[in-house]
Amino acid sequence: MVPRNPPDAEEVSDSAAISASLTDPERFAEIFHRHWDEIHRYIYRRLGPEAAEDVSAEVFTTAFQARKRYDPARTDARPWLYGIATNLISQHRRAERRRNQVLARADAEWITPFDDSVDARLNAQRLAPRIASALSRLSAHERDLLLMIVWAELTYEEAAQALDLPLGTVQSRLHRIRKKLRRSLGDLARFKEEYA
Repeated sequence: MVPRNPPDAEEVSDSAAISASLTDPERFAEIFHRHWDEIHRYIYRRLGPEAAEDVSAEVFTTAFQARKRYDPARTDARPWLYGIATNLISQHRRAERRRNQVLARADAEWITPFDDSVDARLNAQRLAPRIASALSRLSAHERDLLLMIVWAELTYEEAAQALDLPLGTVQSRLHRIRKKLRRSLGDLARFKEEYA
């Protein structure tokens, strides 16, 4: 997991920006500019390019409309935004399921690698259909949690906030998810090393 840069000393916390937006709605733009790229990337990876722009915009529209209910004790709005994104993604589950099924059958050349090294790209291309197939066999709730941890790089605590679950529930679900994925992807030693 890549650590996030600490907020700039002069940067206003998400909580302060959201509170200020209650009387000055334009202040909500700070939240949009600060988190759009990350939320959009997550949704893009979950739903693909066709829906990512619209669903991302819907996340921020929903957040803006719900900003009065935001808990000001939470200085970081990321878990809140991921929670909204997850709810909207669940409305697009059918498209996500179809995309995972296509990806599982996809030819290796369709897969976009995330690593610059040739070996890693070849491995990603070779393994992506198997991983996508394994992901498609998880329940929607399991997939949401796993992808928040792996793709969005949320901490367990942040994922618990985003999904409105107790921390212990997140930990036990992740344990069960890892066991399921180990059974599905048994010979992927790298997967075992990273998530064991």
